Amino acid sequence: MSQPLFRDPEAPTAVRVRDLLDRMTLTEKVGQVNQRMYGWDAYERNASGHHLTDAFRAEVAAFDGMGALYGLQRADPWSGVTAATGIGAADGARVSDAVQRHVVETTRLGIPVLLVEEMPHGLQALDGTLLPVNLAVGATWNPDLYEEAAALAAAQLRSRGGHVALVSALDLVRDPRWGRAEECFGEDPYLAARFTESLVRGVQGPPGEFIGPDRAAVVLKHFAGQGATVGGRNSAATELGARELHEIHLEAALAGVRAGAAGVMAAYNEFDGIPCAANRELLTGVLREQWGFTGLVMADGLALDRLVRLAGDPVAAGAVALEAGTDLSLWDESFPRLEEAVRRGLVDESALDTAVGRVLALKFRLGLFENPYTGERAPAPGPEQLSERIARESITLLTHDGVTLPLGERARRIAVIGPNADSVPQQIGDYTAPQRPGTGISVLDGLKVAAPRGTEIVHARGTGLVGGDQSGLPVAVALTAGADVAVVVLGGSSARESGTRFDANGAAVVTSGNPVEMTCGEGVDLAELALPEGQSALLEALTATGTPVVVVLVQGRPHALTDLAGRAAAVLSAWYPGPWGGRAVADVLFGTAEPVGRLPVSVPRSAAQLPVHYNGKDHGYRGYVDQPATARHAFGHGLSYTTVEYGTPRLSRTSVSTAELTAGAPNTTHATPRPLVCTVDITNTGDRPVRETVQLYVRRVTGGTSWPRVRELRGFARVALEPGERAEVCFPVEARTLASVTRDLERAVEPGEFEMETGPSADRTCGTRLTVLAGRLD
Repeated sequence: MSQPLFRDPEAPTAVRVRDLLDRMTLTEKVGQVNQRMYGWDAYERNASGHHLTDAFRAEVAAFDGMGALYGLQRADPWSGVTAATGIGAADGARVSDAVQRHVVETTRLGIPVLLVEEMPHGLQALDGTLLPVNLAVGATWNPDLYEEAAALAAAQLRSRGGHVALVSALDLVRDPRWGRAEECFGEDPYLAARFTESLVRGVQGPPGEFIGPDRAAVVLKHFAGQGATVGGRNSAATELGARELHEIHLEAALAGVRAGAAGVMAAYNEFDGIPCAANRELLTGVLREQWGFTGLVMADGLALDRLVRLAGDPVAAGAVALEAGTDLSLWDESFPRLEEAVRRGLVDESALDTAVGRVLALKFRLGLFENPYTGERAPAPGPEQLSERIARESITLLTHDGVTLPLGERARRIAVIGPNADSVPQQIGDYTAPQRPGTGISVLDGLKVAAPRGTEIVHARGTGLVGGDQSGLPVAVALTAGADVAVVVLGGSSARESGTRFDANGAAVVTSGNPVEMTCGEGVDLAELALPEGQSALLEALTATGTPVVVVLVQGRPHALTDLAGRAAAVLSAWYPGPWGGRAVADVLFGTAEPVGRLPVSVPRSAAQLPVHYNGKDHGYRGYVDQPATARHAFGHGLSYTTVEYGTPRLSRTSVSTAELTAGAPNTTHATPRPLVCTVDITNTGDRPVRETVQLYVRRVTGGTSWPRVRELRGFARVALEPGERAEVCFPVEARTLASVTRDLERAVEPGEFEMETGPSADRTCGTRLTVLAGRLD
């Protein structure tokens, strides 16, 4: 007897999907769009090993199959999975195969299950290698480095039996009070788009129909606008207009789709009153009809059950989401009742077939029907070296007196002070598994290792991470007064503790008065961005000693900073730099590594002046009466241990036509014109090597069909210069460089006057004028 067509690996995927759909019952179809079970409930561990639970077997039997299983290998305080009860690297493939074998061998059609894991900054599993958080990744301005690290993380996931990586990429830090700021690449859509492209390439591999055995399918979170919730309040309302959505919040998603992302996750927030998971205009109109996306849309955890308030009951809620374009659920009770929705006529079975087809297509792309099991395969090595390299390249020097750093022979006695000085958990961010003893290195230990022989290092915590306790200040002040320099490590923490309370979707429940020392992370929003009272008092006391003070901010969001000019010798930002971030910080402080990080987000002076993102609408606002409206440190800012001089940018031509800019693009017949290039000269005028990040901004001066923004990032280049060396940096100016969103919400180049600006940050640019004319130039 010949095998079914869907079992034929030579048949086109679409044909295999159609054949399999024709064989499925309505119940089996509903099972394929469900991801209802928490993965850690699928097994239990005892002295003899890991065993599948009756609850897992019942879930598979309920639908004669399982579409996806989330978090089989997740470990953290929310799941309750510890090193003693969870799945380590040595057991990952074996337990995954046990799950897969049960699904394949005990169901009628033997359709494999997708095993879905969190990989926001490395695999969130026991022995999973952590990367610095996305905000640190964005601070490197080095997408190629991130692509390398993402590839190794994906290989680690696949070697343990996982198939799908959930990765934050699409949200932007438009309000740093939001606790999930650390999950963003920054505040700028262009920068986020470049990192999203690299993420997709790294995780999924070269573009193509199939995803290799050492790569994973990526689901990009969150689509769309979740970083724009009012007041920085997690999962709250947005007040986005369609233009803001398209100009700012869809760019990274579009880049990810064009790079071939297998899926996106619908965000919790609503847009124009419609929650994203039920927003047909967004999920079908924009994502599929305009962009041509053919992958799957996954709901966020329990998001579909929130629709009951609108739809009336779980059956109707599931129907609304399915009709809108959501394909795969997560933990909710709405999609499991889609069979009832079809039978009640609330949604047509053809809509269910479409969603099931997308889930099945991904399983075929991953080769799961031919090779459902991982087998006896050694766990892939994690990106430990790349994690440390990302950390090192993310360290951003915000201010410097030009004398104190790098630490040299004069620093024979160093006081290391602060609540973040000696804590690896407080430098690794949210969405992390418990770390094995000995994993990572704190800033204190990093300094001890990096310090020259004979250097004395003394330490005091000084104050707590939160609250106003000042009882430790006298010891900290005494140690600082007797030191040559003090390294004061302040900031925040997303470390989840055993006493943390959680919502059903895993977000931390932290309210005022809660003793848990979390100041960042999912569910941990702040109204005030200044450092807590105790940390502020500590900093004030230490700077008053007269000893040079170097402030290191280990943080997951930009804290509002007071003016430290004349008080702190230097200020560095180390966005949660990961387990080996302590070593990276020490290398920069001692000068064995140059500070090359650049801000991916603006640093405010106070929460009262928000928003301060650099690319707001250009209305020429002069500022408040009591303080400037500008950021303390602008987007793109970052100092070096040397000085770099920028020349005035110059254009290869000062005018161009819209027709020339679109020549050579799809659906055009114009001949390819002479290239338009913006060039700037930079010179290292100091005595140390530098890796400068040269930035290209566009400012629309006149023309267009909508009000322009102050300026918009449209390119960047990382250039290494030896002392005295000069380089010429060239940026091609293309249609996408100058395009803006029209009144039809389409990207196009509109005639007008543009300022092409180059510089080291958004507030230190020099420009030259470009005229864009309609039609063709004679």
